[in-house]
Amino acid sequence: MTPQSDEDEVWRQIVASFNDTAERDAADQPWPDSENLPAEPPRRVIKQSDEEDLLREDDLADDAEPDAEQSGGEDEEGHYVPPPPPPLPKTDATTKIAWLALFGGPAYLLLSAALNWNLQGWMLFTAVAAFIGGFVALVVRMGDGPPNDSGWDDGAVI
Repeated sequence: MTPQSDEDEVWRQIVASFNDTAERDAADQPWPDSENLPAEPPRRVIKQSDEEDLLREDDLADDAEPDAEQSGGEDEEGHYVPPPPPPLPKTDATTKIAWLALFGGPAYLLLSAALNWNLQGWMLFTAVAAFIGGFVALVVRMGDGPPNDSGWDDGAVI
């Protein structure tokens, strides 16, 4: 017999036994012990730490004595207060106009569509041109080099 005829015979057996029922029913097959679950799942008891109890007692004490903070008697050790954020950088008029055009053009088109305004051709062109012009102006002014104050290597500072 050739290997091809053996393979054909195997396929014929598979096709012939396609509609036959299985010898063992699925209910007769043993269930693996690793899949068995206990009747009642174990309950995990989580004990609160002493720190949480102390924090809860401190919160209750703070609620009971509201003027303790005003008198300054308690030390605020361990509480991090971040420094105020730096002010936003100042922008020039060209950048402000470019941002206004970038968002104003589509906003005008959306508003006119929502309110069913009849747009003339020049108004539609102006809104689209403002959007494209604002985008181009911001990209051109963005710059492609490192900042001037970055140093000679522009690397990480340890």
